[in-house]
Amino acid sequence: MQSPHPSRRRVLAGSLSTLATVGALASTASCAAPSAAASGRTGLRFWHLFGGGDGVNMQTMLDAFRTAHPDIDLEATTLQWGAPYYTKLGMAGAGGRAPEVAALHMARLAGFGPGRLLDPFDPDLLAEAGIRPADFPEDLWRRGDIGGRQYAVPLDTHPVVLYYQTDICRKAGLMDGKRLKPIKGTAEFTEALRAAKKVTGTAPLVTETLGPDCITPWRLFSTFYSQTNGTVLTPDGKGLALDDAKALRVLEYMAALVDEGLWRRRADYGAAVGIFNQGRTAFQLNGDWEVTTFRTGGIPFSMARVPALFGRRATTQADSHAFVLPHQRGRDIETDRAAYAFVAWMLKNSVEWAAGGHVPAYRPILSDPAYLALDPQSAYRDVIDDVVLDEPAWFAGSASRMWIELGEVFSTLLTGSRSPRQALSEAKHRLGLLLGTRNPLPGVAS
Repeated sequence: MQSPHPSRRRVLAGSLSTLATVGALASTASCAAPSAAASGRTGLRFWHLFGGGDGVNMQTMLDAFRTAHPDIDLEATTLQWGAPYYTKLGMAGAGGRAPEVAALHMARLAGFGPGRLLDPFDPDLLAEAGIRPADFPEDLWRRGDIGGRQYAVPLDTHPVVLYYQTDICRKAGLMDGKRLKPIKGTAEFTEALRAAKKVTGTAPLVTETLGPDCITPWRLFSTFYSQTNGTVLTPDGKGLALDDAKALRVLEYMAALVDEGLWRRRADYGAAVGIFNQGRTAFQLNGDWEVTTFRTGGIPFSMARVPALFGRRATTQADSHAFVLPHQRGRDIETDRAAYAFVAWMLKNSVEWAAGGHVPAYRPILSDPAYLALDPQSAYRDVIDDVVLDEPAWFAGSASRMWIELGEVFSTLLTGSRSPRQALSEAKHRLGLLLGTRNPLPGVAS
């Protein structure tokens, strides 16, 4: 997932209005895999939405795949991140003009029309390519299963993590050698923030709290709320399950940190990244993808899992990039085999992908010496078993209506214009509206 700067995320809120325009674009997509008969090569098309640092890493992997598979003519297309990507992919699947393979956020799968806009993976071809369910976290693999058929194969997970400045934390007495001392519970986290503030004299925690399509406040609420064992929606994604008492406990704690000056009240995404990258504050809570930014900045920092503040289990909000097979009216067995070979190779060579901060979903990579040598990327690898994806609703997942709507609500909590109770009430209201809205993708029932 490339870093969600406001310039990228502005497009998300207009997901419905893009349908007609992108539908016209989708109708011009090529109708079949590129012919490679003259060269004896199998044509294979891959659509993805990776830009920025992710795009660089993906391109490196694609070039390596081409070198390793001269018999496959791989045509990779990078499309605009967010709603435009998903709308175009949906329209291509609806029209039977889709590529052979595409990237999709796992939490969007249930609302993306498995069986209509996506085709299932063939278990025999998966096995033939060396892709085994046992090589993935059980919960993550299960999210790709709809109605007993596998529609998505996870490449990674990209959770919320805790970035920390090692020099500031050492001066604050928060380090244990090269790593941050374990923090458990809200009281310990508050004391750690207070100790860091004594060193810098400024708010020790900075995150995105405002700006166009501000989603980080939602991701942080979701992280902390998951630690209470609460769920936002029912397991089928069709009903509201938000627990008022648990949600208020989280929201009141978040507001208290801001009120005490331990969490910077106002910062858009770019400012939050810039403040941390200049070494001006001790901590940042953000997605794992900013590791490249901070390494380039040369600051002394590291990364850790989000501490268990509201329970024993240090769960954290996340999504997962996955491979899917967009719907085609007629699938060719040789092209399918090329697609499965592509997916398998990308999984088994995902150390390059992990360099961008994401945790590989293919378990053998987690013990690969090349991955373990990535520091700090491998330091939080065990979070793979504690990530929490949104419940399977059409309006949930990365680049979703829910992230935008609830990000805006919890932004007002952090900036001080709504109280915890007011924010909870508004969040439930907006969730109710989303639950009552039909999925706008063509041919997909709500």
